[in-house]
Amino acid sequence: MTPPPPTRFRHAARGSAIVIVIWAVAIAAVIVAGAQMLAFRQATLGREALAKVEARWAARAGLEETIAVLEYHTEKPEADDARQIFRDLESVADGSLASGEWSIRHSEDGFEKKGPQDESAKINLNTISKTQLQQLSGMSLDVSDAIVDFRDTDNSPGMMGAENEFYKNRGLTYGPRNADFRSVAELELVLGAFPQNVRGEDANLNGRLDPNENDRGESEPADDGDGLLDAGWSGYVTARSHSLQMGASGEPKLYLKDAAVEDMTERLTISAEQAALIKTWATTSSARMEQLLSGDVGNLSSQSQPQNQRGRDATGGGGAGRSGRSSQGATGGNQRASNVPKLDQNQLRRVFQEATLDDPTKPAPGRVNVNTALPSVLRILFVDDPISADAIMTLRNSKPGGVLALSDLLQSSRVSPDTLARLGGVLDTQSAVFTITSRGRSASTGLEVEITAVVDRSTLPARILEYREQ
Repeated sequence: MTPPPPTRFRHAARGSAIVIVIWAVAIAAVIVAGAQMLAFRQATLGREALAKVEARWAARAGLEETIAVLEYHTEKPEADDARQIFRDLESVADGSLASGEWSIRHSEDGFEKKGPQDESAKINLNTISKTQLQQLSGMSLDVSDAIVDFRDTDNSPGMMGAENEFYKNRGLTYGPRNADFRSVAELELVLGAFPQNVRGEDANLNGRLDPNENDRGESEPADDGDGLLDAGWSGYVTARSHSLQMGASGEPKLYLKDAAVEDMTERLTISAEQAALIKTWATTSSARMEQLLSGDVGNLSSQSQPQNQRGRDATGGGGAGRSGRSSQGATGGNQRASNVPKLDQNQLRRVFQEATLDDPTKPAPGRVNVNTALPSVLRILFVDDPISADAIMTLRNSKPGGVLALSDLLQSSRVSPDTLARLGGVLDTQSAVFTITSRGRSASTGLEVEITAVVDRSTLPARILEYREQ
């Protein structure tokens, strides 16, 4: 029989086993802890991914709600209420889903307002004059000339402007577009137009005050931290707006140059004689819708081109001028057809709501909507006539349904027919393009996702001209 090992060897073997077990437990604990940390990290990433999806779809839901309102008012406009579309847009500016909520805002003179930005509340870059450009803060004479040179179709620089040669001499690989601006951001390609002028504090051009735009310069961009958004020139000008070709009836506007007299009498509620005179006048090269504001259709043929062209130059209309020949109507030269009655107020309103001289195949640059333009924008537009700008504000504020047609502005004794004849070509009472900035928030974590889309409601379905997610 083999004798048992000494006691000291038995104790040593037992101690070794305990050490091995402890090491095994420690290694297992490390492995479990690592697995737990990995699982926790994956769960966190999963929750963040889920929250981002929730926030994104909340923002998208707000965008879709807004587009639905725009399409509804394109198909079924409120002929007697120009403001109903904006009230309906405000009503869907806030909303929620089971997984999140959205808010849609835009800036007006620094303050956030519910709903999307009406691009027609600003002056179009492709029609604004040099005189009007110079009213923008930080604008200099050379930059205003360079902006006009950038968009015009020739290669002849203005007095202080810049064309291709000027850009090449500064080592730039591009020159002026010599065509319409496509976006406000494109202004930054113009020599002397710096981002701090174009964007101000609105670094991402979303029309909303973001945290980095209100931190007193702790992060880009530079800002004053006053809680108000200084959007620079982008708060006053746009390149996106264009004229709405849909009438107040929901039908495409009558293009007067091609419209039949029978269609004009039925659609515009005017007589055959009035329609015939308007038809003859509309086919001339000098015809402008604002010439109808007097209502005196029998006198249309006596309105000369030079006067109309001076009015167009005063508004800074883009492109070359048209023929200086006066129109010759069926009335025979400059003789007035005195037996044809003037258009009354209701007829005038109908004409401006349902007819146009804008070629439907070539949408004209957007005009300023007198129902939504800020006082500061109207004062830039009426730079030489601030009384008329204030009168328009007073008139529109007195009407719950807003200004229904351009002819309604004549109801103000402080807005003269001559003023409207001069500036009527850049005014409107409808809007086609809106910038929707929808911010979605996740219900589970509060994470936010923002979608900015530029939407054109001229057609059904509406078209998204630009789409960005942040």
